[in-house]
Amino acid sequence: MVLVGCDPAATEPAPNAPSQATTAPEPSPSKENSTEKKAVPNFVGMGLQSAQDAAQAEGFYSLRSHDSAGRDRMQAFDRNWKVCSQNVKPGKTVGTDTTLDFGAVKLEETCPASDKQAPEAVRGKMPDLVGESVKAARGALDSGASITVTDSADDRMVLMESNWKVCTQQPAAGTALNGQPVEFTAVKFEESC
Repeated sequence: MVLVGCDPAATEPAPNAPSQATTAPEPSPSKENSTEKKAVPNFVGMGLQSAQDAAQAEGFYSLRSHDSAGRDRMQAFDRNWKVCSQNVKPGKTVGTDTTLDFGAVKLEETCPASDKQAPEAVRGKMPDLVGESVKAARGALDSGASITVTDSADDRMVLMESNWKVCTQQPAAGTALNGQPVEFTAVKFEESC
């Protein structure tokens, strides 16, 4: 058994202390009122790291980037990538808490006319994945799908799936997906199927 005592004097207000009824808590500023608004600069053509640094210097800290080529590559070394697109048009005034998303490709690559969208299965049907990166093709299918990928040019192991493109697929595009195994043949992007 634990006994807890209390000091009756501690519950009495101090003689000169204001009563709780007369002190109201300070209203906290709403996020909308505390967010600064700024015009978004044009980042297209800049190196990805430089664009991120410039965005942060302007007060934009919520930053993302994605592979404009649709290969689902990660931008691990931002200095090796350049900005092709941005989700907020240059000159548009937005809150600095707005997320800026940069579409990027590697420095030696040409920017696509528009960002390539990732493939996806629609209404339970196998999408046409020929020409897509193996990584993007895998992402288009259910996470539980059994997928086999073989090199169609040689007997190499497919390790970095974003560097390999699908040459053939089984089942064919348009086939209903109901848990059957999926097979891809692939080659490296710079090779022909």
